[in-house]
Amino acid sequence: MDNLNKKVALITGGARGIGKAISLKLAEQGFYIVVNYRSSSNLIDELIKEVEKRGSKAIAVCGDVSIFEDAKNIIKEAVSAFGRIDVLVNNAGITKDGLILRMKEEDFDQVINVNLKGTFNCIRHVSPIMVKQRSGKIINVSSVVGIAGNAGQVNYSAAKAGIIGVTKSTARELASRGINVNAVAPGFIKTDMTDTLSDKVKENTLNGIPLKRFGTADDVANVIAFLASPSADYLTGQIINIDGGMVM
Repeated sequence: MDNLNKKVALITGGARGIGKAISLKLAEQGFYIVVNYRSSSNLIDELIKEVEKRGSKAIAVCGDVSIFEDAKNIIKEAVSAFGRIDVLVNNAGITKDGLILRMKEEDFDQVINVNLKGTFNCIRHVSPIMVKQRSGKIINVSSVVGIAGNAGQVNYSAAKAGIIGVTKSTARELASRGINVNAVAPGFIKTDMTDTLSDKVKENTLNGIPLKRFGTADDVANVIAFLASPSADYLTGQIINIDGGMVM
């Protein structure tokens, strides 16, 4: 992979799980790291130390991406610290699962606001910076459920499908300014979020994965590291499934 020393990557929801793996992988690639977090402050100091062990630099910025002004401040602090943003990874996300017959309005709204509106908010505020630089990579974390749907996840599926639409539209808008916009769509990835599922659900899911294993956070981080590198300079508007063949 190309060495990208002194370039800056901002990862939303970057303190744990997939976000942490992305932060560490991009640090290994030479990026300075800006880790956004909302409620995982106890993990931040440890992550910063791990980034520094990889020979990089990092700062942590607390903020809720679903709030327009918070997202603006996150971007502002990143630029204040390092002078630029070369890569934005929109990873922050939550789930509030439930069948449509019983789903609460606030559970639908919260998931849309964090996953979809948060992605919009960060792209909206980082775009002027990247346009001025005439370069940048925006990588959005969608999901295979945004492509295929999933019972009990109407809100999450809607948000992740919306991210695909945002990705394709912004890719068209920003391509002429040297900005690439792509998305990854993970399948079943082993994280704290999926560990709470029952063994039966896990078994049924595994039966539908041709590669016969669940994904890891590193599987996702590796693809994002590629999309963040010069090796992906001719890719834009693409949705890359990271799902072991679950959704073909």
